[in-house]
Amino acid sequence: MRLRKIIIWLLSGSRGGPTRLKILRALKEKPMNPNQLAKTLNLNYKTVLHHLSVLERHGLVVRLGSGYGAPYFLSDTLERNWEVVNSLV
Repeated sequence: MRLRKIIIWLLSGSRGGPTRLKILRALKEKPMNPNQLAKTLNLNYKTVLHHLSVLERHGLVVRLGSGYGAPYFLSDTLERNWEVVNSLV
């Protein structure tokens, strides 16, 4: 229940929700690093970093490694609850 509320707030209840939704959808297709996401989604690199930070802080994405090119993945928790994301669309 708490996770559902977090997902709903982050994706539809806040100003950056549409951008975060785009990022999550892209990561659902395949893991990417921030630079790849920025190019794929035609977004500013720093914007992508900000949203990834928010998503990571709330446990929706995880980063593999710590270097510049470290890819991000959907968290196992979000994968198991993907239907909540789909319900927002």
